[in-house]
Amino acid sequence: MKIKEAVAALSALAQETRLKAYRLLIEAGPEGVPAGRISGALRVAPAALSFHLKELSHAGLVSSRQEGRFIYYTADFGQMTALMTFLTYNCCNGMPQECLTVMGTALSQCCEPEPKRRPAKRN
Repeated sequence: MKIKEAVAALSALAQETRLKAYRLLIEAGPEGVPAGRISGALRVAPAALSFHLKELSHAGLVSSRQEGRFIYYTADFGQMTALMTFLTYNCCNGMPQECLTVMGTALSQCCEPEPKRRPAKRN
């Protein structure tokens, strides 16, 4: 990732509604979320949400797809990884294992994945 791309991504995330929308999409995973559900969850008017999602899209952080009448938005996890890599590239004076281990430990403590639940068997 180049500096201009990083600035565009960070600039897009430097607004409360866009950051909330992006975090919602990160949480949703690769299946994405329909625009109406994002609007309801964030309590943002559809026209305003459209503007914010467009900004995230132009920064390469989200993509959209149409399914029938609905538009689904999905976080671009590759772009998120590229941004995080860019931000930590020269971490700890050339010894990224020093600080990335701390970051990984902190992330695992606060963001532990929930165990997969098996669907109930039907008789």
